[in-house]
Amino acid sequence: MISTVQPAILAEPEWQARQRAHEARVRAWTDPHQARAARGEKHPVHDFLFEYYRFRPAWLRRWHPGPDVMLQGAAAREFLRWSEYHELDGGVVLNVAALPRRESVAWMLALLRATVERPPLFACYGLHEWAMVYRQTPDEVRHNAWPLRFAPDELARIVEAQPVRCSHFDAFRFFTAPARPLNKLQPERATAAQFEQRGCLHANMDLYKWAFKLAPFTPSELIADCFALARHIREVDMRASPYDLEKLGFPPIRIETPEGRAEYERHQRDFAERSQPLRARLVALCERLLAPG
Repeated sequence: MISTVQPAILAEPEWQARQRAHEARVRAWTDPHQARAARGEKHPVHDFLFEYYRFRPAWLRRWHPGPDVMLQGAAAREFLRWSEYHELDGGVVLNVAALPRRESVAWMLALLRATVERPPLFACYGLHEWAMVYRQTPDEVRHNAWPLRFAPDELARIVEAQPVRCSHFDAFRFFTAPARPLNKLQPERATAAQFEQRGCLHANMDLYKWAFKLAPFTPSELIADCFALARHIREVDMRASPYDLEKLGFPPIRIETPEGRAEYERHQRDFAERSQPLRARLVALCERLLAPG
């Protein structure tokens, strides 16, 4: 089926300028990561967005215009190496009719809409990272190349002294076995969408995941915008963790204190607000991809 939507037309100099700008922006993130990997160095904060989400740096650097954009000029034929593109009179465009896994896109749209509508919660205070090392031996701790700010017994006391309210399944599933019963919520894979809410740092970080899962149908600028937010969230996430990362330039947010919890909540509210325009753009994209014709 050929789309009846009239595409926006980008002349070759215009889309190539956008392509270069995107790559320059993204390489500020991908180049340091790849340089560390070449040296065999691990970064407990910034590696996460590449290792956990598994969207390769080379894929992040690629520019795609998104649907309903026609690329003009001979150089536009380079996009035909991707099966999702086709050539029409006047240029090269994404073929929205070639969208795979429409059921997955519909599920994603429902999740995004529910997260928009559900009231945000701001009382978890980042204890998920603490619950991931709760009652572990030093050898079991994930980032054990970096010291914890507290001895194991004191860390356990801090976790047990506060209510644990993690709503995000993909954080909760990494809780240690002794920590899981402490969580007031018990999300499962099948019920994850029922708990997702935009006060959660990981729910907002996951906007990057939803954006790249729709690639190449996602405009690359949107993927980069989601990555930029996720990167900032990850920094706050690890600053609020029990790890001592001050030598990396990340002073702790001391959520074990009232002042630290208030600081963490300010970040939560800021991310909840900043995530909404990105979520709205992803909702609009899903709606466009699922629209007939």
